[in-house]
Amino acid sequence: MTTVEEIRPAPVELGRRRGGPDVKTSRTDRWWIPSAATAATLLAFVAYSTWVAFQNAHYYHPPYISPFYSPCVSSNCKYQQLPIVGTWWKLSPALIILWFPLGFRLTCYYYRKAYYRSFFFAPPACAVADARPRYFGETRFPLILQNAHRWFFYAGIVFNVFLTVDAVRAFDFPNGGWGMGLGSLVLTVNAVLLWLYSLSCHSCRHIAGGRLNQLAKHPVRHWIWKKLTPLNAIHMRFAWASLIFVALTDLYVRLVASGLIHDPRFF
Repeated sequence: MTTVEEIRPAPVELGRRRGGPDVKTSRTDRWWIPSAATAATLLAFVAYSTWVAFQNAHYYHPPYISPFYSPCVSSNCKYQQLPIVGTWWKLSPALIILWFPLGFRLTCYYYRKAYYRSFFFAPPACAVADARPRYFGETRFPLILQNAHRWFFYAGIVFNVFLTVDAVRAFDFPNGGWGMGLGSLVLTVNAVLLWLYSLSCHSCRHIAGGRLNQLAKHPVRHWIWKKLTPLNAIHMRFAWASLIFVALTDLYVRLVASGLIHDPRFF
């Protein structure tokens, strides 16, 4: 019979190895598949977004603008939205703004788990020992910078507002008035998914109901907290859906702007 001592998990102490020094794991299933799939997906997104950021072309086709280039803050942008950076900037305008959504994703609690497991092997999976001999958590540079997640969350909300405006403008066609094309729906779904990703964020839920001894004494915050909690439970789904769809949205705008496909109009 298995004793309590045999099934008791190994303690986690900073400065020591998790999972024991000798046995990597006793799991016999294909525990590495989720980590490998996560690494492949994240690498594909990083490669695509990097390529897109340096393209500086095919990101605008009236009334559609790529989410990687919104808001346009450079004067050399084809879609003048918020030109606060002068003509001295000669590179792609996407390189100015992508640091903020990138920082939001990198410091996200779910994405930390995803890339810690898939790239850092810390740990690669449940009940699997770390690849590194020592464990310090997020107490040292550069991982201590993960504490900036709250501020990146605020920046992400601002970007969501701009992308929502882009979605509304996607129904206002030049010389044709209000209508709806496939791109209008694509930009709208993209904005909705990004809002769901942001509102399901752990920091958002903590802002609503954190640091309160009694939620009942704060009915408004309590109500918001209760509405956000079910979203927070499926934050992982929104994280992946929004990540993949934002790339597909850029790809759609890019294909239409380059003339490779035609944007169908419904009315």
